[in-house]
Amino acid sequence: MKLEDKIEIVKDILKDKKVVIGFSGGADSTLIAYLASKVSSDVLAITIDNHLFPDNFIKHTRNVAKKFNIEHHIIDINFYEDEEFLKNQPSRCHSCRNLMYHKIKECAIDKGFDFICDGNNISDLVIDRPGILITYKMNFNTPLIDAKLTSKEIHEYLNKNNIEYSRSTTCLATRIPTNTPVTKDKIEKIKESEKILSNISGCELVKVRDFNEISICEVDDYFKIINENSFNKINDQLKSIGYKKVCLNLSPLDDDEDIVLDYENNKFQYQLPFTINLENTKNKLTKNILFENSEKIELEKIVINNNGLIEGHDFKKYDEALFEFMDILPQIRRNV
Repeated sequence: MKLEDKIEIVKDILKDKKVVIGFSGGADSTLIAYLASKVSSDVLAITIDNHLFPDNFIKHTRNVAKKFNIEHHIIDINFYEDEEFLKNQPSRCHSCRNLMYHKIKECAIDKGFDFICDGNNISDLVIDRPGILITYKMNFNTPLIDAKLTSKEIHEYLNKNNIEYSRSTTCLATRIPTNTPVTKDKIEKIKESEKILSNISGCELVKVRDFNEISICEVDDYFKIINENSFNKINDQLKSIGYKKVCLNLSPLDDDEDIVLDYENNKFQYQLPFTINLENTKNKLTKNILFENSEKIELEKIVINNNGLIEGHDFKKYDEALFEFMDILPQIRRNV
């Protein structure tokens, strides 16, 4: 399916509805806000300020909402007051989204909006992001998933149409390893480090991961900093704010997520980075189940294994296999 055809599907979903968008100003929510501003009867963008986002996060969301001429509401939730969140357990993103989406839903209902959506796209379903279960639980609509749009396609459309979006919208708590408590001092240290890294490198996408006395720097184009002068500046300035060692991850950051199947001889395999709850998945499947046990569910052309491996067979073309895989993804329920 062509990109423009997928965009038309999103427009059709949003057309003439009173739409609320969980809005971060990133690529996904920006695309929905932009399209909704063209075709929806009313649009409200809701941004959560959890005090843990990068600098200029809130300012950017305000500017984009104003540019699209849509109503914008900011809800303040101080996550530093949430003891469970601060424990930073592996399920942190699940807990975080649960809290945020309850507030978004309350606000939407209070203001009389009946179509609530978020910016999850089909690529998010093959990444280890447990928060998607809250999207399902809260019955948020997912137009980008319904249209089978990948991150790569969304970026392509936004860039082609000169629609500005932020590439830095992830919560800074994700820079701290799980089971390591989140503190305000750590977050401020990370925030300052990323500002330094951004200023010196000139990169659009930067992250600094905090491992106590060690920082690991990640950028989308490390060739911009591979020179002695930049290395020395980054090393000196990050050490000046408390790190004893400053490291560089040589794998560049890439937010152009796509879905590519391992396809050969009319078969494919795709290993998801999480295990699957087969019982919950079974209750969501729209296709007939041919066989099931404690380890797998077999459909006509798809096998869903509890270890996260998805297998397909009897597909004459790659595109057919990819479409079927994408079609089944929203019906899969993962373990947390």
